[in-house]
Amino acid sequence: MSTAALSVDPLWPRAGDWPALETLGDGAHADLALLGLPTWRTSLSPTGAHATPAAVRSALRRYSTHTAGAAVDRLRLVDEGDVVEPDGPEGEARAIAAMRAAAARSTVTVAVGGDNSLTVPAALGAFGDDLPTAGLITLDAHHDLRDGVSNGSPVRRLVEAGLAGTRIVQIGIADFANSAAYTRRAEELGITVVPRDALHGRPLDDVMAEALDIAGASAGPVHVDLDVDVCDRSVAPGCPASVPGGLAAWELRRFARLAAASPRVRSLDIAEVDATADAADQRTVRLAALLVLEAAAGLASRAS
Repeated sequence: MSTAALSVDPLWPRAGDWPALETLGDGAHADLALLGLPTWRTSLSPTGAHATPAAVRSALRRYSTHTAGAAVDRLRLVDEGDVVEPDGPEGEARAIAAMRAAAARSTVTVAVGGDNSLTVPAALGAFGDDLPTAGLITLDAHHDLRDGVSNGSPVRRLVEAGLAGTRIVQIGIADFANSAAYTRRAEELGITVVPRDALHGRPLDDVMAEALDIAGASAGPVHVDLDVDVCDRSVAPGCPASVPGGLAAWELRRFARLAAASPRVRSLDIAEVDATADAADQRTVRLAALLVLEAAAGLASRAS
C-alpha cells in the first residue's frame, strides 16, 4: 500500500510510525503496543495474510490519532515489530514469547495477523500464568472449534490448553458458516454464543458488557479476538470467509472500542485479513487499521 502521495501538515499528525519500546529506554512502559503475528501457513483457505501487518502499518498513516472524547494522542503507542515465521511449533513458541514480553511492557497489546491461528499465541502470551482465570471474547462468524491445527481451531486449542469454556463468549456466529457438530461442541464446552441475528435487537454496548462479565467472571485477563470475517463481505472482501449479511464496519469498530475500554481486557488480536486479496480501495486493510485506533481510543477512555 503506497503512502508516497500523502500530504504533510504539521497541524494534522498521522498515526503510525510509532517507535519501538526499546528506543524509549530501560523500564519504559507503553499504553498500547502493536505486534505483528503474520500467521498463514495452516489456513484452510489460500491466503496471503502474512502480508497484512505491513499493510496495516501503512494504512495507519492515512488516519490521525484524534477522536472526540478520547485523548489517543496522549497515549504512548509503540510498535514491537513482527514475529518472524510464527507458524509451526517453533514459530508459535516465538510468538507466545514475543506476545508475553509485549504484554508485560504495555497496558494493552494488539496483535495484528495473519490468519486466525494467531489467536492461540496471542492469547497464551498475554495470559501468561493467568490462564486458569482468563477469559476470551471472539467477534467471529465461526466457532473455530475444528479438530487439528489451523485457522479454524484456535478456540478449541485454547480450551485444551486450559481456558475454561464457560469464560468464552462468541459474538456474531453466522448461519450457514458452521456445522451442527461444532455447534454441539460449543454447547458441550459451555461457551456463550451470541448469533449474528441476535444482535439486530440489542444495543452493542449491552452485548459487550455482558460478554465482559462472563469472560471476566474469575477476575482474570480477557483477550478479544477481532476476526474481521465477522463483517459483511461488502466491507471485508479481503477476508476469504466473510459472507453477505455480516456485521457492518461501524459495529466491529464499536466492539473494538468497547472492549479496549474495559480494564479487564489485556489484549486483542485482528485476524483473517488477506491484504493481497483486498479490493482496489483497500477497504478491508483500512478497516483493520481503524480497529487498532479504536482499541487505542477505548484504552484512552479508561481514564476519563
